Amino acid sequence: MDSSNLCQYIVFFLIVLLVTRPLGGYIYRVFNERRTFLDPLLLPVERAIYRICGINAQEEMTFKQYSISFLLFSLTGTLLLYALLRLQTLLPFSDPAHQITPLTPDLSMNTAISFATTTTWQAYAGETTMSYFTQLAGLAAQNFLAGAAGLAVGIAFMRGLSRQKIDTLGNFWVDLVRGILRILLPFSLLGALLLVWQGVPMNFQPYLTITTLEGTHQTIAQGPVAALEIIKNLGTNGGGFFNVNGAHPYENPTALTAFVEMLAIILIPAALTNTFGRMVGSARQGWLLFWVMAFLFFVGLGVCHWAEQSGNPAISHLLGQAAPSMEGKEVRFGTGSSVLTAVVTSNGATGSYNSAHDSYTPLGGMVPLMNMLLGEIVFGGLGTGIYSIILIAIVGLFLTGLMVGRTPEYLGKRLEPTEMKLTMLYTLLAPITILSLTAIAAITQWGLAGLTTNAGPHGLTEILYAYTTSFANNGQNFAGLSGNSPFYNLTTSCSMLIGRFGQGIVALALAQAFARQQRRPETPGKLRTDTPLFGTVILGSALIVGALTYLPVLALGPLVEHLQMLH
Repeated sequence: MDSSNLCQYIVFFLIVLLVTRPLGGYIYRVFNERRTFLDPLLLPVERAIYRICGINAQEEMTFKQYSISFLLFSLTGTLLLYALLRLQTLLPFSDPAHQITPLTPDLSMNTAISFATTTTWQAYAGETTMSYFTQLAGLAAQNFLAGAAGLAVGIAFMRGLSRQKIDTLGNFWVDLVRGILRILLPFSLLGALLLVWQGVPMNFQPYLTITTLEGTHQTIAQGPVAALEIIKNLGTNGGGFFNVNGAHPYENPTALTAFVEMLAIILIPAALTNTFGRMVGSARQGWLLFWVMAFLFFVGLGVCHWAEQSGNPAISHLLGQAAPSMEGKEVRFGTGSSVLTAVVTSNGATGSYNSAHDSYTPLGGMVPLMNMLLGEIVFGGLGTGIYSIILIAIVGLFLTGLMVGRTPEYLGKRLEPTEMKLTMLYTLLAPITILSLTAIAAITQWGLAGLTTNAGPHGLTEILYAYTTSFANNGQNFAGLSGNSPFYNLTTSCSMLIGRFGQGIVALALAQAFARQQRRPETPGKLRTDTPLFGTVILGSALIVGALTYLPVLALGPLVEHLQMLH
């Protein structure tokens, strides 16, 4: 690994490490009604919102009430966005001459569900499909709303684990308002100003038609790009204003913007580990989760970097020397920046890619796929990373409990049949959904019709990637799959909904089961859950569950493709 890439990776991680504690403390204070430096400005606004919306900030919700509020809010956002998409031609800034992709009922439904679940899977090209009004009032607005809703669920989950002998998890509407007003909005304003300073457009100017050096005509879209760009990363959404997402010079004009946008993806999820430690009264618990995530992050980064730097042996043989794989890479910033972005976005539930993952080497492309198949346990999205890794930790505790013949505990609370049933349900939702839909697509003409570029092992990987990224609410894709068809619009929508609400509601149910228990004191015979030994238990559990579940399909896809490349 050359020194420039190594330096970039180290500096990136050091910034994440240094920000985790203060940002985690700020998030803790926001959601636990502690004073923050923004209170004089935002507290009157927050109270006004409660009065206008009729929210009783002192009233708390049970798991069922919290889940219903979460579902109803998301359903309302989905329906409003669907209506906006269907009526786009009647709304301001409609430009039929340039927005030539028809927003059919199935594409509109898929897009509405996609943005309301923070998936932002895009089966369309942004600049040839969406008007400025739709991008701003529809997609960017949902990035705020859906991102804050996911954060609220994560906070409620942590709150449930920290409480004792109580049925409530907080108030969804209060958590939602605070997430938008005190976290996403102020950071988005600062980030958008930085992006505008670096050259990201923020205007409503019409599309430009220019004459290139070759004498041909090219149409260039502008628009309110900065507003969408920053919240798509902060809210772990990822949908691009333009078709090529972060590879477009208007979304990502400089090396600084590339670096800042990657930090925007990972800082809040990383800080939530510290927030969790504060909530449960043990900073060591939070730091243990952080370092487990960091270890997996660097393993994925190292494998992906090695695979892309090694390149294709056939090309290296023709050149007479080793050559990195540059196909589909961000040539302005080099392979290292592309690899770092691929790993960050796949870990952070954010499809804000700046290179074509479909063009990566088989093992290089398998890294972001595996990051998502592991269940967002490496930092993850807003809230999802925390409850995903804790549920893997519970699986590990269950396995170790079987070995020693005693009931396992986490945070002083027993893992009894109710907790284990919910954990197993959460664990099985992903493979049942992803593998079932992949199998259906791989054996039907509707599914195979989407393989317009590749077949064989790579085609299978493209299909698997589509359903994995949909379930993980990530949104990035292997672009060789043509996903804008009724079949894929419907099936990926199902995957998004199960990934968002199936797992989220199960996590809330588990949180209430924990909240009802009395915390038991530590005794010498219990397995401590804040030690490096327990960190290895989490790592082992994640790898065992992932391998047992997905190794067969990976063997038929990227692994066999890698062997074909070598020979």
